[in-house]
Amino acid sequence: MSVAETLMDAEERMEKAISVLQNNLSGIRTGRATPGLVDSIKVDVYGSSTPLKQLASVGTPEPQQIVIRPYDAATIKEIEKAIVAGDLGLNPQNDGRLIRLNVPPLSTEVRQKMVSRIKELAEDAKIAIRNIRRDANKAADTAEKEKEIGEDERDTLKDDVQELTKKFEAQASEMAKAREAEVTDQ
Repeated sequence: MSVAETLMDAEERMEKAISVLQNNLSGIRTGRATPGLVDSIKVDVYGSSTPLKQLASVGTPEPQQIVIRPYDAATIKEIEKAIVAGDLGLNPQNDGRLIRLNVPPLSTEVRQKMVSRIKELAEDAKIAIRNIRRDANKAADTAEKEKEIGEDERDTLKDDVQELTKKFEAQASEMAKAREAEVTDQ
């Protein structure tokens, strides 16, 4: 693999780690209703497990409420079961046409658990980023040993990978800090 390919591969993988973190953080309750709270829910309908987003529109008409409008009214019972089984701590209210989820305010204890979970997710992302750096450095060393690149190119590549690592770790920290502020500011 060339220097540019190695660098590009590392950057793409680091971006994926950040996107996974962003997805995981969106599923953490903040005390405010957001459609992201129900993004992870899968509903067993039509003989397969289908993401809720494909079966219904999800909106937040009020800061403490999520409204789910199924595209097909026949799926409302299955959606309700999936929400209960999803263990979100939310109690669905079904009126036959749509499902309302009231998001209760978070207690101090629950907020602390959420903050520690956010820190855990951010650290997992940073570990993934560091593992990608290790892989890229290993690829640089291997390329240099096999005389594909010179010593200077290897060192430059390692420096570039380190810069990427710093950039993406900082991004993960900022995302976690912002989400922590949302959770604790209520």
